[in-house]
Amino acid sequence: QVQVQESGGGAVQAGGSLRLSCVASGSIVGIPYVEWHRQAPGSRRELVAGRSSSGSTDYADSVKGRFTISKDYAKNAVILEMNNLQPEDTGVYYCKTKAVPSGSVRISDYWGQGTQVTVSS
Repeated sequence: QVQVQESGGGAVQAGGSLRLSCVASGSIVGIPYVEWHRQAPGSRRELVAGRSSSGSTDYADSVKGRFTISKDYAKNAVILEMNNLQPEDTGVYYCKTKAVPSGSVRISDYWGQGTQVTVSS
């Protein structure tokens, strides 16, 4: 069983920063890719950023230059650093971990419960 846990959400004013953390636990053989998604009220969930195990990254156009996805090897966590936050960044942020669980050879998607980010103007 693979579990994904996000942390670090909160409320900030426009221009502020937050740091989200995503940790996957359980019997895992490998994690080839991790993504951060967000869902604003009344909107579809959208991809914000992704990072491969080799370190390559990808970002939605709306967050390029403001958000950074990285790996904290000490904590075995994938971090989403969010700077210059704007009200349109408000939403629930979810971590999706593409992992190969122990005993399997297939990559499966595992989602966390999400963490709320609220940016006021």
